[in-house]
Amino acid sequence: MRIITLAAGAAVALALTSGAYAQQVGDAAAGKQVFNKCRACHAIGPGAKNRIGPYLNGVVGEKPGEPASYNFSTPFKQWAADKTAWNEDLLDKWLTDPRAVVKGTKMVFPGLKDEKDRINVITYLASFDADGKSQDPAAALKAAASK
Repeated sequence: MRIITLAAGAAVALALTSGAYAQQVGDAAAGKQVFNKCRACHAIGPGAKNRIGPYLNGVVGEKPGEPASYNFSTPFKQWAADKTAWNEDLLDKWLTDPRAVVKGTKMVFPGLKDEKDRINVITYLASFDADGKSQDPAAALKAAASK
């Protein structure tokens, strides 16, 4: 019986860790703290505007390369052309090391190496709709996963 229980527990652990995210909802408050590393270049929330980088309201579920009001680099536009939406998996890859994902991107940020930090930041980003208003991050992440 013990072997079956251990095997079942291992299977659950494997299922939870396989795939990049499987719609993990992190801690938005912790993500807000980690996002402080991003604030020099990005804005989010009511009244957010483009800075050195684009504003990030509604980024979860949005097609990469939006908003149209921001001048993305040519390498980024080429990379984004066949992407349908910023979902957890794509954001996780991007936030790990943007310059490795898109050679020639204007984004000089070295990335977030800690997976928990990335999960929390993605949850924080998902907590803002396109107008910068609060929204349920779990619902936003689920909707983005289906795009």
